[in-house]
Amino acid sequence: MENQSVNIKKTVLNAIHHALGAKMTPFAGYEMPVQYAGVNIEHQTVRDAVGVFDVSHMGEILIQGKDALALIQKISSNDASKLFPGKVQYSCMPNKTGGIIDDLLIYMMSEKDYLLVVNASNIQKDLDWINNIALDYLDLTITNLSDIISLLAVQGPLAAKSLQKLTSINLAEMKYYTFEIGEFAGIPNAIVSATGYTGAGGFEIYVQNKYAELLWNAIFEAGKEYNIEPIGLAARDTLRLEMGYCLYGNDINDTTSPLEAGLEWITKFTKEFIQSDSLKIQKENGLTKKLVGFEMIGKGIPRHDYEIWDEKNQIIGTVTSGTMSPTLKKSIGMGYVASEKSNVGSEIFINIRNKPVKAIIVQTPFYSNLNF
Repeated sequence: MENQSVNIKKTVLNAIHHALGAKMTPFAGYEMPVQYAGVNIEHQTVRDAVGVFDVSHMGEILIQGKDALALIQKISSNDASKLFPGKVQYSCMPNKTGGIIDDLLIYMMSEKDYLLVVNASNIQKDLDWINNIALDYLDLTITNLSDIISLLAVQGPLAAKSLQKLTSINLAEMKYYTFEIGEFAGIPNAIVSATGYTGAGGFEIYVQNKYAELLWNAIFEAGKEYNIEPIGLAARDTLRLEMGYCLYGNDINDTTSPLEAGLEWITKFTKEFIQSDSLKIQKENGLTKKLVGFEMIGKGIPRHDYEIWDEKNQIIGTVTSGTMSPTLKKSIGMGYVASEKSNVGSEIFINIRNKPVKAIIVQTPFYSNLNF
């Protein structure tokens, strides 16, 4: 059989992860660190202090020109006209059947310049889609920057204190979902963004690949007094799940609508976008299924694709994500269930090894950090 490993990409920091003893795994076409010291330890490091994720596998697409905003308004469900330079917006790109091509961040760099940050596994799919829609617009340049940008997510309540000595940007005063461009650790034109997918607060820092190792070393030196640690993808997954954040490929995909996924807050019908009419009809007619959060009452850990049953052992849905929550010390999950079965407080059953294990639907986020 042909060796597929030759096709696996590596981030600039790959050798550092190996040197730190990380357990590596293929993920979205890259060899990525899944854990270092252990999932639970790394998870609590981010909840209590500060940790660093190498998320350089993420994609970055630059859209420039007079028609940049018009294109983004057409392809994205959120209202990008609300953006201003220095502001970030979470959004998704619906497909022509009402599913989701990808979820993404939109950075407004200037009046005619926008940076889209997309999931690694969807980079080419997103590019093809955007370039196809862009044929209807005249003044546009679309550039894939994914292979020349490295991205570190520094997350946790001590992130600002750890990083402040590296920049003159006032990190403590940066509002959530804003960014600044400036010198960071001596690196020119770094994008410093008050974003992240952990619910623990912190920053994401974008630099050219040639500065990635310098950035990594500077961050760990600066954070040494705060016991900063490297964090792998496994803890990133448990952290985002405790917050009820969707993961593309698990909780949202080409067949799930943003409304079914609970993303109505980024689906703005004050403008027209691809499939907006049919999504509006879906909203008016009512949803047949909804993404819910649940906590296990019985023993067992819910896993992706496990069946969700009602009290008569009838299938009413499917688990999309599940784990043993390191913070809450209980099994939690998300999944789609029939709308009439989706009320908070409803009992459901997860089919674990062909046995119904009781769970209860709860409000998300599962974990709430009142200090963030």
